[in-house]
Amino acid sequence: MDLGIAGKVALVTASSKGLGRASAVALAADGCRVVINGRDEAALAEASAAVDAAGGEVLAVVDDVTDPEAPARLVAATVEHFGGLDILVANAGGPPPGGSFSITDQQILDAVNANLLTSVRLAREARPHMAAKGWGRICCIASYSVKQPIPGLVLSNVARTGLWAWAKTAAQELAGEGITVNLALPGPHATDRMRQLGGSGPMGDPGDFGRVVAFLCSASAGFVTGTALQVDGGATLGLL
Repeated sequence: MDLGIAGKVALVTASSKGLGRASAVALAADGCRVVINGRDEAALAEASAAVDAAGGEVLAVVDDVTDPEAPARLVAATVEHFGGLDILVANAGGPPPGGSFSITDQQILDAVNANLLTSVRLAREARPHMAAKGWGRICCIASYSVKQPIPGLVLSNVARTGLWAWAKTAAQELAGEGITVNLALPGPHATDRMRQLGGSGPMGDPGDFGRVVAFLCSASAGFVTGTALQVDGGATLGLL
């Protein structure tokens, strides 16, 4: 299926590993020019080789996306290198496990910074470049905890649900500018993050998840906005 995004410029953050990397590879396979980002230079080099092998021109930028100044730096580097920005896949590493009454104020603030504010900052920086063309795709990688809170992961539950509320509002505000805003909600996938959390049982293929993200960023998904799409193997049991 031709997604209609060949030649588009995509920025995928926290993409040296896991679902961010899988999303970058999928976009490259559909002809995007891709900027990837991570803190680990060695892991980022491996991811860069994978994106290149998928057929996409790639720029790798070492930076910590959760630094409040990093989103502006990353968007500026993207525009300087490729001349624009069409697609943003906002991703950041998930917070540690914790219960509702064992977490500290600082842990909550750190989770909100990484898994809510980081995506908001990225979108805020990307918007002018997309609006100038009347076309843009913003996809935030979150978690199915947005729809069904996960026991023991209260920090993720809180921060990512806040991001969903922001994205739902932003989608309405940006619809007239030709920019869509969606969330991709992974369930268990075979990534380092899931191994760290002690995940077991059936797990999704990160490559498949990446292709779902690529579809949400496609030309055909222009009327798909304000959506939080579960990619969780049926783990979410609610009807809404």
